[in-house]
Amino acid sequence: MFIQPLVPAGHSLVLSFLLAATPILTTLILMGVLRRPAWQATLGGLTVGVIMALFVWGLPVSLAVASISNGVIFSFLPVMWIALTALFLFNIAKESGRFDAFRQWIITHLPNDRRIMLVVLGFCFSAALEGVAGFGTPVAITSALLIMLGFPALEALTYVLIFNSAPVAFGGLGIPITVLASITGLPADTLGATIGHQIAPFAFFIPFYVMVLYAGWSTLRQIWPVLVVSSGSFALTLVVASSWITYSLTNVLSSCVSLLATILFLKVWKPVTDPAYAIDAHFLQQPARKEGDWHGPHWQGWIPWITVVLVVIVWDSLHIAKIGATPIKWPGLDHQVFISLYQKSYAAVWNFEPLGTGTAILTSALLTALFTRLAPRKIWAALVTTARQGWLAVVTVALTIGLAFLMNYSGMTYTLGYAVASTGVLFPFVSVFLGWIAVFLTGSDTSGNALFGNLQVAAAHQLSLDPVVFASANSAGGVMGKMISPQNITTGVSVTALKGQEGVVLARTFKHSLFLTICLGLMVAVQQFIMR
Repeated sequence: MFIQPLVPAGHSLVLSFLLAATPILTTLILMGVLRRPAWQATLGGLTVGVIMALFVWGLPVSLAVASISNGVIFSFLPVMWIALTALFLFNIAKESGRFDAFRQWIITHLPNDRRIMLVVLGFCFSAALEGVAGFGTPVAITSALLIMLGFPALEALTYVLIFNSAPVAFGGLGIPITVLASITGLPADTLGATIGHQIAPFAFFIPFYVMVLYAGWSTLRQIWPVLVVSSGSFALTLVVASSWITYSLTNVLSSCVSLLATILFLKVWKPVTDPAYAIDAHFLQQPARKEGDWHGPHWQGWIPWITVVLVVIVWDSLHIAKIGATPIKWPGLDHQVFISLYQKSYAAVWNFEPLGTGTAILTSALLTALFTRLAPRKIWAALVTTARQGWLAVVTVALTIGLAFLMNYSGMTYTLGYAVASTGVLFPFVSVFLGWIAVFLTGSDTSGNALFGNLQVAAAHQLSLDPVVFASANSAGGVMGKMISPQNITTGVSVTALKGQEGVVLARTFKHSLFLTICLGLMVAVQQFIMR
């Protein structure tokens, strides 16, 4: 059995920490500084990770291969299965004409103001998609819609990535919190309520933050009422649902209430007309129809999105994902590694769920095709388009999660966590960066909670701090890392003209991710030392 060394580099925790961070730094520098495509950056990070794992941490080659292969398979199912089926739903909506219908519904029923469009679609609508899909697909779908309304691709993707941080902790019907509770042994409802309190101020603040980035401070005087309604209704519902209803429906309820409240509010309140933010007439026109294209009422543009929300909720309520689920112990890896930090062996179990969330979304796509009477040739065209859009994202995510698993089983991840937990009184501030790092690596708040959730609890007990606060901080910190995750960015660019330019997107979002994570760290410190 391989015993993970916590301080392998000359018995120096600082040096060991720096070496453990080199795969992450390599990926960030290649993407954000050298502007290399995400697959090249993650391949570079994985290469450095293999060198560190073998020659500094002493991980046997067989275990390195087994851990990377485990990560690669996990990246296919469930991660990219969810992302690809959501992209397929998006392409079904396009082929059936319902995506254009949805665009026309938005144009018809909302003010001709790109700032309003950005709030309704980038924040409210994207949050609803995050509640059922996640893994970058809300970013891809929403940014594509904004581009069709005249936003430059880089602007659309950047702003939606920042908006997408708020709903992540409760995404996928609360699965990140379910996993966090199972890993830490803490009550899921208590964790959900605490995370809700940590995230709610940011859910309220972020729409204002993005609007200042997009249109400057002066625009707040013109559209502050709709920002208060959209962000306020989301944040208030977030707190109420996570505290007194159920964490599993928190994101769905918050996004739906926010979307409905904002649309209804815009029926009675209109922003001051500003020609600088009016949508160009070219983008307001109905796209030229080809022979055989569907044309019908614009309300049918809602069919794909209402279908997926309802199907996923029913799927979760009936526990369909558990049918046929099989835990598979990974050959040559399961219980072959001893975690020194936790003093226990490391399990390696891949949960094969053929009827998981991805299959629910696939069912939604097929039902949408049925409801819209889409011809088989167009279903096939949607499938081909999805494969073309998604194959590079699949490669990038496989490399990224392969690196994450390698770092886990070699002990590099635990060296990082051990070093951060050793900061003593500063731990409340820096603990959020553990979640930030984990989600950068895996692209998933769920995986980030599985990775570092227990470490946060162990460190909190050691420092006589509240374990619930810091387990929650892991998840809350992770949402801020979502906007710089190679997986999230790669899936987001897959439907735009920015393929291969993931580094440009990372360079735009990194400073915002860092700033918001620092703010969250300060809030956690206040929550621990002042509010308790």
